[in-house]
Amino acid sequence: MADESEITMVTMNYVPGKKINKVIGTIWGITVRSRGIGGNIMAGLRSLGGGEIKEYSKMLSDARNTAMDRLRDAARQLGANAVIELRFDSSDIGQIMTEIVAYGTAVVIEDASGTAERVSLS
Repeated sequence: MADESEITMVTMNYVPGKKINKVIGTIWGITVRSRGIGGNIMAGLRSLGGGEIKEYSKMLSDARNTAMDRLRDAARQLGANAVIELRFDSSDIGQIMTEIVAYGTAVVIEDASGTAERVSLS
């Protein structure tokens, strides 16, 4: 088993070289961020010129990292050492808040034993 603090997280429904011993279930990490009036004003001014709105990009990046940290903590508390099928979702709450959710399936994995055998179909 991996170091207790290490949680493998993948977007696939498997972890290469590992086998799933136990499926714990769906887990998530959530954060809600306020854009704030000052940020909205600056973003509004920047949007007039087009291009990236760096204040929002940074806020969303920080929020995704927080959601991932919370997802990792939830997996650890349930005894998982991996999260498969990792996904993100986001939605606006009102006009000033954004919710970011990281979710997936908590599992217990271990090294796959044995080697694959070639199967003949003849």
